[in-house]
Amino acid sequence: MPPISASRLSQKVVVGAVFVAAMFVNILDVTIINVALPAIGKDLGASQASLATVAVGYLVSLAVFIPASGWLGDRFGTKRIFLIALALFTGASALCGLAQSIDQLVLFRILQGAGGGMLTPVGMAMMFRVFPPEERVRASRILMVPTALAPALGPVLGGLLVDKASWHWVFYINLPVGVAAFVFGLMFLEEYRNPKAGRFDLPGFVLSGAGFALLMYALSEGATKGWGSPIILSTGIAGLLLCVAMVFVELRVKEPMLHLRLLRDRLFVSTNVVSMVNSAAFLGVLYVFPLMQQQAFGKSALETGLLTFPEAFGVVIATQWVSRLYPVVGPRRLMAGGLLGIGACAALLALVDGDTAAVLIVVLMFCTGASMAHVMIPMQAAAFARTAPADNGRASTIFNVQRQLGSALGVALLASILAGIGTMTGHGGGAPTPNLHAYHVAFLVAAALAVLGAIAALTIRDKDAASTLRKKTEVTPTTTTQPTEPAKV
Repeated sequence: MPPISASRLSQKVVVGAVFVAAMFVNILDVTIINVALPAIGKDLGASQASLATVAVGYLVSLAVFIPASGWLGDRFGTKRIFLIALALFTGASALCGLAQSIDQLVLFRILQGAGGGMLTPVGMAMMFRVFPPEERVRASRILMVPTALAPALGPVLGGLLVDKASWHWVFYINLPVGVAAFVFGLMFLEEYRNPKAGRFDLPGFVLSGAGFALLMYALSEGATKGWGSPIILSTGIAGLLLCVAMVFVELRVKEPMLHLRLLRDRLFVSTNVVSMVNSAAFLGVLYVFPLMQQQAFGKSALETGLLTFPEAFGVVIATQWVSRLYPVVGPRRLMAGGLLGIGACAALLALVDGDTAAVLIVVLMFCTGASMAHVMIPMQAAAFARTAPADNGRASTIFNVQRQLGSALGVALLASILAGIGTMTGHGGGAPTPNLHAYHVAFLVAAALAVLGAIAALTIRDKDAASTLRKKTEVTPTTTTQPTEPAKV
């Protein structure tokens, strides 16, 4: 049955609206839960270890379902799978708010992760299908809205909801956005199927899902449980072995779950490497900064959120000029410069102490966000420049897998540094005091990661992304006797 009144609205508007809404609540859910965990533990009588599974269970479930999302969208239709994923995520959010025990909450968070794991890859494939290569910068500007606002808004909104209402509302807040996006998408989204989707690759799904899930668990829990603990060693090694086996299997399957042959494209490989390192550096900074503000300086969750939020303003404002610079400068220099900017901001955050003026911290966070825009806009515009439209679903799956792993790797690395150095001192002689040195070292490591990302960005060749750059209109002389031929693209 065709969508109701689909012809009234451009698919660029429809896809942009539903994807931004879905991506916003999906990303928001990752950051908002951290503020609510203490209240959840107190209300449900949960231990610290049980509370950790609330966050980790979501991430593990996310890792399981991301690899299958591209094939599901191609085989059964991107509209159908996207709406099923959105309905699952929204329904699970309601169940999370109604949970009466920690076990119920963990189960419902796993359901949330299943929906969230399919939302982003399928939605990104829809975006890059309706926006041709020369309009990818415009699409990237749209994608930056939830990417920038949600992580910064999460702590602020979470603090307000927990203080003024209850922890249940950190889940209920997803309902109006999810329901509205579902109804709008049901009415106006057009269906797309790839007739060459092929059969379901069961070995690839099992190996990739299990491997990524075990790796995500090890990276998420390694700093807390200890990297030498049997559970972390066993899950980490098993995850790596399964991923290696997955690579061998997928390269020999005719219709693989993860189309690893796409990595033969130099531009796609380079942008994925930069994306992974960038995610590690940027998410690492956003992980350490709130901890330093709350644990070392005694700031409340709300105060910390307000200091973090200028990062989102930096992203939104910088996108206005980055989108104009991209066709002129190209992705290589913009991405390298942006990562060096993130590195410089992280290094300057390593100098922050209790006497640092709040306005300087706000400026640093704003500049961090502005630098991030210089990376993300070119990256999302250029990553799929040489990818065939039929491969967009599988390509977006690979892109989102590495981004999730990069984020987890960055947080795991910096959390391990904080745990190894110790965030408190003076345990033996008197009252423990915050150890700023641990946070400063973590920021310096994040800065080093950003510099590595900048070096990786220099491997990108602008001419490989030529299809995403605005072409100059050439004026050719004409005569009155010879008609002008239309320009060939």
